[in-house]
Amino acid sequence: MSATMDQTARQAIPGPDDIIRVELDNGITILSRANPTSGSVVIQGYLPAGSLFDSDEKLGLADFVASSLMRGTGQRDFQTIYDDLESAGASLGFSGGTHTAGFSGKALVEDLELLLALANEALRQPAFPEEQIERLRAQMLTGLAMRAQDTGSMSSLAFDKLVYPDHPYSRPDDGYPETIQAIGVDDLHTFHKKHYGPQGMVLSIVGGIDTDDVVDKVKATLGDWSNPDQPPVPELPPTKTLQNQVEKRVDIPGKSQSDLVMGTIGPARKSPDFLAASVGNNILGRFGLMGRIGDVVREQAGLAYYAYSSVSGGIGPAPWTVTAGVDPSNEQKAADLIKQEVKRFVTEKVTEEELSDSQANYIGRLPLSLESNGGVAGALLNLERHKLGLDYYRQYPDLINAITREDVLAAAANYLDPDRLAIAIAGPTKE
Repeated sequence: MSATMDQTARQAIPGPDDIIRVELDNGITILSRANPTSGSVVIQGYLPAGSLFDSDEKLGLADFVASSLMRGTGQRDFQTIYDDLESAGASLGFSGGTHTAGFSGKALVEDLELLLALANEALRQPAFPEEQIERLRAQMLTGLAMRAQDTGSMSSLAFDKLVYPDHPYSRPDDGYPETIQAIGVDDLHTFHKKHYGPQGMVLSIVGGIDTDDVVDKVKATLGDWSNPDQPPVPELPPTKTLQNQVEKRVDIPGKSQSDLVMGTIGPARKSPDFLAASVGNNILGRFGLMGRIGDVVREQAGLAYYAYSSVSGGIGPAPWTVTAGVDPSNEQKAADLIKQEVKRFVTEKVTEEELSDSQANYIGRLPLSLESNGGVAGALLNLERHKLGLDYYRQYPDLINAITREDVLAAAANYLDPDRLAIAIAGPTKE
């Protein structure tokens, strides 16, 4: 039985008739949707200035730059920036990623111009004041020290190195202590000057606004930005298929729990079988009490504090993983049981009931994810990032209902091989 969404609900979802998409002459793409009942506005965006551009010696530079943008600009120092935001009850922040640097902000509609002005200053005229940069460096180093003691983080890092050898996806965006220490203020200026520019930038603005007015405001603020030195985005190198099971264990003395990550390379978001893989993964380890994995490993066998699966679907081929937190004495038992469930998942079709329940879950939660301005702004970015088309969310229920048990099995078998999984574990030192 197919899950349904009535016509009224479907029309309330963003579509070609109410999403404004405008490309400026300098390369910025604007996406906007009005929400007349809202008194606030959300901006979200990204530009191609991620860690793909980092050298191994200064890994974390892109993230460092993004995190530094609000530390002072040519017009305002750190305190003034946050005083201006606080006085308006607004927020604005930047973050680094693998492919892009991202930003998001929120304000009352009447303060949209302030938000755009601050974003413009941070993007185009960061000052990188040395005192603030050293404070940020200290915070980053503290974060990395905490990461080194976190079993979940360290098992994920180990997993990435196993499945993405000699590939940018094997590297943490926030770098390592030694690479963060190696980055100087001049490096921040150089990276910003070269990689920050309008080409490839996408800006999503949603709220109680007039969309034509929004486009005019963005043009007035960012329309004259140019950077002739901005390089093209580098192409990802090919990934390597695992030929057998590979394992790595990270010992962290003094820990009482182990974190385990098992899996392999999954689909990119643009892959034709991504939705089938995603719906199938919901059955494997997300839906209800974390699907089959949660039921078998945690509820029935009692081998894990938590256990779930995830398929990421990024710009490139993202991982398909099963993650579990276990007692160190149960590491092997949990891994064996997870492999058993993966084998069943790739050799037997899911049941009709499992599929219909998962489809209903996907279709039912779509409107919920679009209830807020922030949810819609993020959804519009998703459309642009993965070239899904402005009618994607209107077509989404039909796309989900079209997935068959055979589609799920084919997607699972295409990516998951229980005999060729990476297994990464971080936990206490074993005797």
